[in-house]
Amino acid sequence: MSLNPFTSQLIADVGISLGDEGKGRLVPEVCRELDGTPRQVSTVLKVNGGANSGHTAAGVKLNLLPSGVVEKDIQHLAIGCGVVADPRKVWWEAAPLEHKGYNVINRLAIDERTMVSDLIHRLLDLAWEHYRSNVLHEEPRGSTGRGITPAYLDEVGQWQISFSDFLAGPNFYARKVAQRADRALRTIQHVCQVDADTFAGFFETLGEAEKRANTEAIGLGVVDESEFDFTVFHGDSPFSLNLEKLTATYWEAGTRLGPRILEVRELIRRELVAGHTILGEFGQAYWLDKRHGFSPNVTASHTYTPEFFESAGIPVQPVHTFGVAKAYDTKVGTHTFLTQMEDAHPLAALLKKLEFGSTTGRQRMVGWFDAVEKGDALRYGGFQDLMINKTDALTHQGDWQGDLLICKAYEDVEGKRYHHVPRNEAVRRTLRPVYSHHAGWARDISEVRHFKNLPTNAQKYIAAMMRSILDVAYEGMIWPDEDHLPNLRYLGVGPEPSQLIKDVPRTADLIKL
Repeated sequence: MSLNPFTSQLIADVGISLGDEGKGRLVPEVCRELDGTPRQVSTVLKVNGGANSGHTAAGVKLNLLPSGVVEKDIQHLAIGCGVVADPRKVWWEAAPLEHKGYNVINRLAIDERTMVSDLIHRLLDLAWEHYRSNVLHEEPRGSTGRGITPAYLDEVGQWQISFSDFLAGPNFYARKVAQRADRALRTIQHVCQVDADTFAGFFETLGEAEKRANTEAIGLGVVDESEFDFTVFHGDSPFSLNLEKLTATYWEAGTRLGPRILEVRELIRRELVAGHTILGEFGQAYWLDKRHGFSPNVTASHTYTPEFFESAGIPVQPVHTFGVAKAYDTKVGTHTFLTQMEDAHPLAALLKKLEFGSTTGRQRMVGWFDAVEKGDALRYGGFQDLMINKTDALTHQGDWQGDLLICKAYEDVEGKRYHHVPRNEAVRRTLRPVYSHHAGWARDISEVRHFKNLPTNAQKYIAAMMRSILDVAYEGMIWPDEDHLPNLRYLGVGPEPSQLIKDVPRTADLIKL
């Protein structure tokens, strides 16, 4: 089909599920589509989250840096003020990329108001998990241990340290770090009720986790393994820190980034005036938004389009929203998973071999495609285009030979149907999914590049996903005319950048299937 043009110089790359949808692969694709045009992408902006939001772009795994790293023609890799960033993590992640020939640091633009996260936040992260498990006797949330929520709590509590503090004198920064440490250590000992031995173990836990995350950098010799010995920051007595070393280490990492700390809002304003496109890359997804998501398994930031303007520091204006999903569902955490497959289901066994958290390595739960969640996110979040990934994973193989299911509504014990997601978790627990059934296919589709060459049943399943999403998004409303329906712009049929179908029929024709 002939793709509808993007409707704005601002494009938001957002997830419409629970994260892990493959948002990172969208970045290079949009860049290539606009390459050579007056509206080429000049800036990729990391909008929210921190080093907890793992993305993969063109085979490169990233946590903190924007996925625009892999596109050498992108002029600016911006980190907005809605992000919490550990300056040491910037260097650790950039080092192996620079070694491979990617120009990272010289393209970085870190907003002055971006919040600094550090080891203190990471210690708090583990302490709160300990509190949930050992004091409240609740199931832990499965935190990444990267200190993201405690860093955002500093913002809410008006205790934040921003990257602009690296542009001032060291005494000002040191005083803020000392105050942060004092608050944290009191909280860890007296509120979270962590014992001294457990506290000492936190340093080893965090160091080993970072060592695993940076195996490549260590192997390449671009980061010394000693960087990940966090025990050097433990003080001489229980519940203490070697504050002098901690402060000096982070001050050195932050001030080295000094030339890359600037006014991102002014950068974006200039690029918009020049006619270029700004691509906003979001971490996590709609249902992890701290206000609209499924508590308590939410992230600490806003994960959908409105945050684009807050993080970039620019006025609200038209934005082209690109919703990304998978052809089935995955989740981690403790909230209700209505469409979860039984572990013994043959498709579940196949999918679970693919599904591990890119940041945590945690095994994800897997389930049938929930069009209610996705349509609800789009109805209230807005969208112009969609990308659906991992369709190839549903192909029949081995013991998996059955029908594919799509959840198109929820139903309670009295037969009342819900076409949107109830906000109350207690209500959601009483519901059951209402499924439509769709025949599967046996032919490998990972090498298919044109929609017309897909097996007929695969075409019909893709059409059914779109129809089910739109039925929810427009439930009780008049649908837009055919020329203004959102595109299924890209269809993923494998993990490689080339494994995309870009000629999906226009939506009005697709849903007729």
